[in-house]
Amino acid sequence: MAGTRRAHVKGKLLWRWRRNPLRRRSDRVETWIVLTTWIVALAGCLLAGRAAGSAMVEDLATRRAAVHAVSAVLTEDADAAPAVTEDGIGGTVHAKVRWTASDGSVHTGLTRIEPGRAKGSPVTVWIDRQGDLVRAPLTADQAGFQSALTGVLVAVGTGAAVFGCGRLARIPLERRRMRDWETEWARVAPSGGRT
Repeated sequence: MAGTRRAHVKGKLLWRWRRNPLRRRSDRVETWIVLTTWIVALAGCLLAGRAAGSAMVEDLATRRAAVHAVSAVLTEDADAAPAVTEDGIGGTVHAKVRWTASDGSVHTGLTRIEPGRAKGSPVTVWIDRQGDLVRAPLTADQAGFQSALTGVLVAVGTGAAVFGCGRLARIPLERRRMRDWETEWARVAPSGGRT
């Protein structure tokens, strides 16, 4: 019984490749389309996902290298409670800070900090090469997660696009088979009336 079941399953998995006198040319073409679709989808998913993840790693590293932390001082008391944002309650509040650039010039700006900080408290802010305030760069863990997530999403999207193209390539073959079947059925179908 087990040998019969194994042969039966194997026959179903490889039915497109078996020799069969009833197999049409369109069946052989469809077989190659399906095989090509699977190969391109698997290879494309891996390559596209890896390329997207690597590109994201490089982009985040470039962003991290373009900013640096400086010490700043609060010029006003920060709100005690975080503001409500579109996503819910945020964990930070906006407050004005003052910092001295490497050339000795004094700058002020608005940045996000923890709530409840008093005027004159030291804070760390991030500035770019032009001296403008920017968001803190992602940590290494956050960058790794974002890169991995980007790679997975691109891989899934690539696979879906390839399978969609493979499906579109098979549609004309299925239509032709249906048309041929309808023609053949019209030729051999029993008549509707009884004799």
